[in-house]
Amino acid sequence: MKRELTVIIERDEDGYFIGTVPELKGCHTQAKSLDVLMKRIKEAAELCLEVGSESGKEELQFIGVQRIAV
Repeated sequence: MKRELTVIIERDEDGYFIGTVPELKGCHTQAKSLDVLMKRIKEAAELCLEVGSESGKEELQFIGVQRIAV
């Protein structure tokens, strides 16, 4: 069964892209390029879904991203 998941992408001070899937607890990876990042985050999400279904853990529901000024 195919699922659509949200990927949050950030770039760190060393230029690495960091991808996180907020719906799947602990699902994240990094890479030097966006192409490699997307391949790795897909693999990570598949593993997180597989492990999550085996352990019976509930997945989070992604609501959105907000910006605040402080």
